[in-house]
Amino acid sequence: MEGFFSFLLFAGLFYLMMRVGCGAHMMHGHHGASDKDSSKHIDPVCGKNVPPTEGYGKMHDGNLYRFCSRKCLDAFDQDPERYLPESIEAKS
Repeated sequence: MEGFFSFLLFAGLFYLMMRVGCGAHMMHGHHGASDKDSSKHIDPVCGKNVPPTEGYGKMHDGNLYRFCSRKCLDAFDQDPERYLPESIEAKS
């Protein structure tokens, strides 16, 4: 019975530390992202702003691109070079 109470004590302390202490940022999703960068996603196909919690995301050549809809994602998948900023500047 003594081991059970020790377990409950440590489980309670762990919960408190994760909830309000040093692990709180991990539980609430604030690790690794700043608020300034979170609203800067622009759909390369249609140009709309895409919040980080909405739409679709795709990694291409080490960069994350966000899309407002499946239609824009499919258009990008068919011809990514057409919508990339580097390829647009090269065509001009």
